[in-house]
Amino acid sequence: MFVQPLSENWPSDARSAMSADPTPSQRGFLAQLRTLTGMAGAGLVTSGMHWLEVDGARPSPAFSPDLLGPSGCIALPGDSMGPFIVAVPVPSIDPAQRYWLLLWDSAPKRQEHANLLLAKLTELVGHAAMDRRRAAEMHRRYLVERASATARIGIWSCTLPDEQLSWSDGVYDLFELPRGSVVSRAQALKMYTPETRRRMQALRKHAIETLGDFNFDAEIVTTTGKRRWMRITATVDGANGRATRIFGMKQDITEEKLLAENTRRMAETDALTGLANRALFQTRLTTLCAVQCSDRADALILVDLDRFKAINDELGHAQGDLCLLEAGQRLQACAPRAALVARIGGDEFAIILERQSGQDPEAICAGIVQAFETPVGLGGQHRRVGASVGMARRTGQDADALYRDADAALYRAKSAGRGTWRQHDAA
Repeated sequence: MFVQPLSENWPSDARSAMSADPTPSQRGFLAQLRTLTGMAGAGLVTSGMHWLEVDGARPSPAFSPDLLGPSGCIALPGDSMGPFIVAVPVPSIDPAQRYWLLLWDSAPKRQEHANLLLAKLTELVGHAAMDRRRAAEMHRRYLVERASATARIGIWSCTLPDEQLSWSDGVYDLFELPRGSVVSRAQALKMYTPETRRRMQALRKHAIETLGDFNFDAEIVTTTGKRRWMRITATVDGANGRATRIFGMKQDITEEKLLAENTRRMAETDALTGLANRALFQTRLTTLCAVQCSDRADALILVDLDRFKAINDELGHAQGDLCLLEAGQRLQACAPRAALVARIGGDEFAIILERQSGQDPEAICAGIVQAFETPVGLGGQHRRVGASVGMARRTGQDADALYRDADAALYRAKSAGRGTWRQHDAA
């Protein structure tokens, strides 16, 4: 604190700083403060004596910018029997924006009274600044929570090595737990699916050991039994080479996963029958043939409907579509443990059998021929469709060769009068 005597010999720049009219105050803080202190006027200024707000008596143009220092000050007349000024700096988060609270009065004040007033104002301004910062922090948290809720994002942290969790509301909502409830990490881990938990634990362990980070899409089961996907981002803090905290965000991406899965399914599914389409069939056959094996259990079965063209021509395409739908259902029933049942053409179907399924390819071929002996109800009629079947076992050939072998067997079945099956004989 310092005491500055008032004088009429103020610098000219002080008078010029007062040339602009200050903004009149409403009945707010300045008015209440002036009433409580019994002062003639109160105002708020920035650097260079630029007035922002004034209440009560107009400030004197003789106020000096020298009053605006880093600490509170008092300006008294030399004889202690005249007008005086109290100036208190207002703390600000932004150092580029500095403010001062000023009070002035024309009634005489003694030094002791002025010092007491300065101390009280300094304390009041300090408390007000703390309240403003507290309110600003609460508002910031509110905005973060609102933005997080909109983006379905929660913020989390876990101290190390005691593994104490701290979650924002968004994380509680993601797991469908009461907000603010105490949750241990062991409890949280139980809500991850086993495979997700295993992979996440490995990533977390490596990040802690290296003070690194990771991103991971995890599947969970909430407290109400809902299955959800969330994207986890994690970063490790440390001191002296040792991890002290791991923290990050969790975002609900369930809709994104479902959309991606639906898009993938649509790209791989025949729209009419719901079976796999030719693209997925080719991919799965290529994958199967890329695996080396020493047995002959894997097999490819190709099926053509014998009288489908006549049904399309005589009953129309709508009934033909119903026939194809029925054919797909019968094939699935004949090979319930097949790796894949696909529609690969107009009335052409394929079945991939893997050795671990334990199914007998010959029995399935015979069962398909028998299943299609049963007529199909179409347009009020019962039409016998029939099926020709060709089968080839995998003996080390690639996907194209295996398909050619099964196709050759199918051609032999058609040549034999249809409604039968043939197996490719390896040379």
